[in-house]
Amino acid sequence: MQTMNTTRNPSPKTDLAVTQVLAQLLEKLEHSRVPVGAAQYRSVVEHLVHEFEDVEQGAELGRLLDAYPAAAEVYENLNYQHAGLCRSALDASLSAEVSAREAIARAMRGAQPNTKDKTHGEG
Repeated sequence: MQTMNTTRNPSPKTDLAVTQVLAQLLEKLEHSRVPVGAAQYRSVVEHLVHEFEDVEQGAELGRLLDAYPAAAEVYENLNYQHAGLCRSALDASLSAEVSAREAIARAMRGAQPNTKDKTHGEG
């Protein structure tokens, strides 16, 4: 019996309707005042991950991610190895990096944190 090597390269999905519904649902779960079960949350995220694997990159996906921060965070984490924190605000990323470097430097010196550290709104 002869077997065929059938590697499929499906074209990316351009219809983001399912992706948008899942992004909306994840956003609702993120901001729910009622506790959400871990299994339900995990299920929504897993479905969203599978959708992100198939969707076409581009402006429409960018708009969807801009509208749904929780979905954007999932997307960013999925693509971290390729693009880092590409969707995070530059100011927030830069501030976090500067704070981390300062904390590392203090730890290396064995110094106590500065009580007039402006990053904590004092001084």
